[in-house]
Amino acid sequence: MIKVTVDRVNSQITAFSLTGHAESGPYGYDLVCAGVSAVSFGAVNAVIKLCEVDLEIEQGEEGGYLWVSVPEHLQKDVMENVQLLFEGMLISLKTIEQEYSQFIEVDSK
Repeated sequence: MIKVTVDRVNSQITAFSLTGHAESGPYGYDLVCAGVSAVSFGAVNAVIKLCEVDLEIEQGEEGGYLWVSVPEHLQKDVMENVQLLFEGMLISLKTIEQEYSQFIEVDSK
């Protein structure tokens, strides 16, 4: 199962992590894993490119682990854009969870 954990301070996303594997299909054909990867990496790449923010990122060598931290001291307008992109990511991940709850769990603290 993929576990998504979102850390918030004052309702703002400060970090999130994805751990585990969906195992909803054979390796290379796991649609849940592919969807989660596309949504999460797409959001991270959008923040880096569009907001010009250097996120702190850790990844597992074998996959199954992604941790992303948002810098604390960003200009207000930049932080608002970062939050909007990551909230959009969460909506997409929760949509996947609604259909495939046996393979993904989203927890927002």
